[in-house]
Amino acid sequence: MTLKQRLAEPRLLLAPGVYDALSALLAARAGFEALYLSGASIAYTRLARPDIGLTTFSEVADVLARITERVALPVIVDADTGFGNALNVQRTVRGFERAGAAMIQLEDQGFPKRCGHLEGKTVVPVAEMCGKLRAALDARSSAQTLILARTDALAVEGIDAALERAERYLACGVDALFIEALRTPEQMDAACARFAQRVPLLANMVEGGRTPVQPAEELQRRGFRIAIFPGGTVRALAQALQDYYASLHAHGSTAPWRERMLDFDGLNALIGTPEMLAQGRRYGGETNG
Repeated sequence: MTLKQRLAEPRLLLAPGVYDALSALLAARAGFEALYLSGASIAYTRLARPDIGLTTFSEVADVLARITERVALPVIVDADTGFGNALNVQRTVRGFERAGAAMIQLEDQGFPKRCGHLEGKTVVPVAEMCGKLRAALDARSSAQTLILARTDALAVEGIDAALERAERYLACGVDALFIEALRTPEQMDAACARFAQRVPLLANMVEGGRTPVQPAEELQRRGFRIAIFPGGTVRALAQALQDYYASLHAHGSTAPWRERMLDFDGLNALIGTPEMLAQGRRYGGETNG
């Protein structure tokens, strides 16, 4: 089933955030139907830096290609502002489509962009963003590659302006909408009342962010069709690694963590080492090492 077919169903699509092939594999094994490649999480894990526009087209495309080579699930990929003007957007869409993106998210922030739940954002003029969205739609080679338009205008211009921007972006022909950092249940309901019957609407759940974090069932009841928990993966990872390294430093051993870790064989089973060694034997390749 393609992502486009899946979004035609009324039930909400829950997509966890991933940041590399291993996190994508683990999410797929957990039973999710789609993944969200978070630009913020790439900045957090590859650069150990905040989500303030430091990542590049090539870095995201590289991560995306490694994920889609390893797992078969559709990937919604965060393309930030498209990494430039309308021509950059076209290069981004073509490159991400070749790398296996099922949906490409583009936002209307000015540069330097930043996490949608940080202060100090700016937005480009509506006409400029509409041009970028039309460029994105023209650049894709398949209508199965979906374009998701995100507006960050609420924090800059208010809820009414954000809804009007979303209306203009929908008129461009995009496949889904994302109104970032809705601050109250009432604002969430206002967005759904206007758009939920016309186009898939995405809810962004950020622990400690501006939008009230709600479970998937509640988001579906409100009218959202997609829910992402983009950075929760890295926040969980950071807490786990802080605790792991503190324990190793204190005890000089991983023994206190043994029940919370995979052992050597367990990790190899997860990533498919026995199967790859067997495949190597079939082709006469090396199996040692």
